[in-house]
Amino acid sequence: MTQSHRLCVAPMMDWTDRHCRCFLRQVSSSAFLYTEMITTGALLHGNVERHLGFSKEEHPVAAQLGGSEPDDLAKCAKLVEQYGYDEVNLNIGCPSERVQRGAFGACLMAEPELVADCVRAMKEAVNIPVTVKHRMGLNSMNEFSFVEKFVQTVSAAGCTTFIAHARNAVLKGLSPKENREIPPLKYEYVYRLKRDFPALEFVLNGGIVRNIPDPRVDGIMLGRAAYHDPWVLADKGKTRRDVVLAMHAYLTKVLSNEVKVRNISRHILGLYHGHRRARLWRRMLSDSARLSQNDPNLLLEAMEAVESAKYPEQEFAHERGAQIQVG
Repeated sequence: MTQSHRLCVAPMMDWTDRHCRCFLRQVSSSAFLYTEMITTGALLHGNVERHLGFSKEEHPVAAQLGGSEPDDLAKCAKLVEQYGYDEVNLNIGCPSERVQRGAFGACLMAEPELVADCVRAMKEAVNIPVTVKHRMGLNSMNEFSFVEKFVQTVSAAGCTTFIAHARNAVLKGLSPKENREIPPLKYEYVYRLKRDFPALEFVLNGGIVRNIPDPRVDGIMLGRAAYHDPWVLADKGKTRRDVVLAMHAYLTKVLSNEVKVRNISRHILGLYHGHRRARLWRRMLSDSARLSQNDPNLLLEAMEAVESAKYPEQEFAHERGAQIQVG
């Protein structure tokens, strides 16, 4: 393993774009970050730079691909490697009907041999790690043997890192949001996979709200919990002021006709989550009149308003004290 998966931030559609990842990197120097899922069609027939362009500050960072054609995935994995990503991840967990119509995502759990062919083709095309993000089962398939066969087949093709969302994927009748909440969590299945396949790396995903290491697996992956309360990822000794100053510098650098203040501010609304003036922070960064001015100093003004002398940052040190740092 060339990078640690001890603490990861999940790929999230419409959320973990390059600006979000740059922000999260300012909060945590070590969390492994993932792009939104990128379909093979988007790369083979669309704007590659728009989908794969990223800042060197984001490392370690992986690109997640969605697809089911081994040759197409191999070509796209090569593009990912050429752009300098640390890893390419194959999505075998998304349950949305839009993804199902493309015959990829969670529905591929039922075709482990095809997934193995995809992984094999990707590994032959690149030198960076090829990993898989998957579910525990499909619909009402609750037998451990189902996911056990999946891991056994795909690992035989050369995949050594499995990011295991500890729920089944229900392909009909539940929305993607409901699929993240309704199917019961099966942490024990992930722990058993690690016991049965000790040479493989397993990263636990699903229902986790804090960055507490779990010794029964090799790492954890946080999703929306980290997006809405990014300070759970914070490096020891880091302050929110540090992060705001860094993001102000970043925004000043990237501001253009295509990149607006609102493109970045929407991702940092949760920075002061738990702070007594968190609502003021969110309100200032969501003010349509101020955002229309496209002035990066809005970040600094909001920070100064929140961190007045009356309520210094030190009063909120207890928030981090409750966390267990992942080193």
